[in-house]
Amino acid sequence: MTKEEMQYEEPEIIYIPDEEGNEEEFEVIMKFEVDGSDQKYMMVVPLIGNDEEEDEVYAFRYEEDGDDLKLYTIEDEEEWNMVEETFNTLLGELEEQD
Repeated sequence: MTKEEMQYEEPEIIYIPDEEGNEEEFEVIMKFEVDGSDQKYMMVVPLIGNDEEEDEVYAFRYEEDGDDLKLYTIEDEEEWNMVEETFNTLLGELEEQD
């Protein structure tokens, strides 16, 4: 097995309903916990979308209940800033590894 094959993982796909109840596909690009908190967060990108949304990343707080995944939007500005800072730090560390 080559190094490239070992690094390739099947993307995790989740389905999130939009305002009209239509399920949209998103790829989970990162999951993490924020230091000093027991909250879990995930960053997702739309799999199919219009060009405007192509580079858009969405963040959710989530809980796992067996096979069920519950997503919560992040509405608190302080929480959002903490999640964004953690995401950018982790992203920077990943880029340094390449």
